[in-house]
Amino acid sequence: MILLAFAVGAGAITAHLLAAPLADRAEAAPFAAPPAPRAPGVAGYGLEQLANACTIITAGRDLGLDERDQTIAVMTAMGESSLRNIDYGDWETSGVTNPDGSRTTSIGLFQQQDGWGSREARLDPYTAASIFYRAMTTRVPDRATLEPTLVAHRTQINADAFHYARYWERAVRVVAALNGAPLERDRVEGVPLCRVP
Repeated sequence: MILLAFAVGAGAITAHLLAAPLADRAEAAPFAAPPAPRAPGVAGYGLEQLANACTIITAGRDLGLDERDQTIAVMTAMGESSLRNIDYGDWETSGVTNPDGSRTTSIGLFQQQDGWGSREARLDPYTAASIFYRAMTTRVPDRATLEPTLVAHRTQINADAFHYARYWERAVRVVAALNGAPLERDRVEGVPLCRVP
């Protein structure tokens, strides 16, 4: 009999909680863990990647290049390395070879091969970005009239001229956020901003 009374009582409490407004139910569930705090990020990129993007932006500013050129460089690094400064490339991950059949030697943010500079230069984010910008200004003097993906392609000589297009919107968001003017959906709390020139 006591067991039956307890079961009826527990059922009544459960029914009351299910019928209660959502706010009341939340207070009645003391064992629910609070949501874990989200790590800072913009457009799906974390702090380490955003720091690399900031370095790319800074190198462009130091060379006197405008925000569009800086965004193209960030987009390119997104397409090449997901904004990670990695010490290996396409040969190691996919067995990709150069057109002449030799192994690719791509490393760093821009996955630059040996012809772009020393290993140390290509693995230094600021230097690698500067090398990219110099190649871009030399190889694509008409870049202001071209789609960003074509500018990146002509600079990097990628097999697919439109490979970088999918990263453009994310690059715009990252550059805006790092310049202290985040677009809708993006927050910069906890994200260090790029230094102002």
